[in-house]
Amino acid sequence: MNQVKAFVFDAYGTLFDVFSVIEKCEELYPNKGNQISQTWRKKQLEYSYLRQMMGNYRPFSEVTRDALRYAVEEAGAELTQENEDSLLEAYQHLTVYEEVPKVLKKLKEEGVTLAIFSNGSHDMLDPLVKQSPLAEYLDYVISADDIKQFKPTPASYTHALTFLELKRENILFMSSNGWDISGAKNFGFHTAWINRNQTPVEQLQLPPDTIYADLSDITDWVT
Repeated sequence: MNQVKAFVFDAYGTLFDVFSVIEKCEELYPNKGNQISQTWRKKQLEYSYLRQMMGNYRPFSEVTRDALRYAVEEAGAELTQENEDSLLEAYQHLTVYEEVPKVLKKLKEEGVTLAIFSNGSHDMLDPLVKQSPLAEYLDYVISADDIKQFKPTPASYTHALTFLELKRENILFMSSNGWDISGAKNFGFHTAWINRNQTPVEQLQLPPDTIYADLSDITDWVT
């Protein structure tokens, strides 16, 4: 634990609740909000994987837009330009999980580097962080879009490592996404899976170093 110099967080689902858009989805599409929100997130991830595998990269903001269009159509609804703009705007105002500000404040007081490393492009991440209570604690916001390589490719984690100018063993990477933890573990980072939904460990023979229900106890890594 005393090797860790940087705490690196995935953004979506780890610090920010991606399903806090349900309210806006429900407002625009009554009785379909939950369905649209769930499909939107599912297709967002699928499209990032598929584009990576096909060598047909697009920024995460475009992936998110395309996933939204699919989700609304699947729900049998019409996506007007006004509604699309409104829902994409909602993604820049996601709710921060309750424990996160307090945890980041404590970590900041310990003097460690705090960073986001996300597949999100800066046109999504920067407004999201700026409007949140986390901006004052974060040292860096690192995007996989900088090198056009989505996680969990080794190249994406290499980008974060190079950006921070540290060794693998100096980084603790945290994500609520099991696939992201597997990718980071495969790369050689220390990993902490924030298993908010109490789901099984991915069967990729790359178990996380630690598992937490939320971020409350992550400060153990500096004590």
